[in-house]
Amino acid sequence: MIDLDAVVNSIRHAIEQAESMSDYEISHVTLSITGQHIRTVNRSTSLPLQNGEVTYDDLEEAIQRVKNIKFSDGSEVLHVIPQEYMVDNLPRTKNPLHLQGMDLHTQVHLITCHKDWLTNLERAVERSKLKIERTVFSGLASAYSVLTEEEKELGVCLIDIGGGTMDICVYTGGALRYSKVIPFGGNDITEYIVQMFATSRNEAENIKVRHASAISPPTFAADKKIEMAGLGGRATRTFTKTQLASTTAKCYNDLLQVVQQDLNQCKLELTRNGIKSDLIAGIVLTGGGSEVQDIVECAKSVFGAQVRVGSPLNIKGLTDYVNKPKYATALGLLQYSYLADSDVSTYQTPKPVGHALDFTKKIVRWIKSNF
Repeated sequence: MIDLDAVVNSIRHAIEQAESMSDYEISHVTLSITGQHIRTVNRSTSLPLQNGEVTYDDLEEAIQRVKNIKFSDGSEVLHVIPQEYMVDNLPRTKNPLHLQGMDLHTQVHLITCHKDWLTNLERAVERSKLKIERTVFSGLASAYSVLTEEEKELGVCLIDIGGGTMDICVYTGGALRYSKVIPFGGNDITEYIVQMFATSRNEAENIKVRHASAISPPTFAADKKIEMAGLGGRATRTFTKTQLASTTAKCYNDLLQVVQQDLNQCKLELTRNGIKSDLIAGIVLTGGGSEVQDIVECAKSVFGAQVRVGSPLNIKGLTDYVNKPKYATALGLLQYSYLADSDVSTYQTPKPVGHALDFTKKIVRWIKSNF
């Protein structure tokens, strides 16, 4: 964020439109945040049990100890996500309440963000006369939206392909083990089309969304003719879908290869720490970048695993228009807020928000009429 006034104006305009369509006054918001400044690490802490039995207070204190960690690089804690607990030498468990012992050992996944990024984001929202309920890592919100509890238990990698970044979340044994923001995304593919075909960014983005494929040749309409406007009033040129795919397929393969390198490192670290590292449930792709043709086939060739494209789950009453991967983060924020989970709770199966959220239905209608 480098133009605070422009961000404030965009927020105000979006809120005004949403209020107009929904007939609700919006005063509180849940924010998502991503970017290369996001840092993650697994940490553990030990706590003596005062009463010889694990209580809620013990769990809260264990989490608070991790939250109080100070970072020298200007980062601050965004999420403390419990993985497992262990009382003395008993087996690991996700729910240690009322177990008896002398010490509580807590393993957590820590997600931090740079304080300056967070401060500027919050300032833009507050200048728009809104109160911030909470701020959520966008990859975590997408995981709430598109992953099942069974996938998290078996082992799964979520890849949220956005415009400027890819958010990665790896779950095994029902716990978040690894997360990262990779500073590449759909915008990089658009830029490559601009360079290869000498066209404008708007034209390249439109062509990418409508005709791109993640493999070459594409599996559908390979010989279809595509007209592409030239720069500065130059003549329109015609290409086949296969010619376009020869460029875009390489881009998508390169993006996913970056993720594969991180996954290899993640698996080594988990294995070294005696934690299950197999991703039996494979790969789940989401975000706007996952809607490109043949992305599943491309991902299978890169990861050698089963792959699916993830759309939002567990929310009733949504139209087919909104139930798409590009809305995974937004609908994940809705679920995150609805659950209002505490720092000491383990992940729960998201509950259907249901038809009672009339406000959500009206926002859906607004989205459909404006996008």
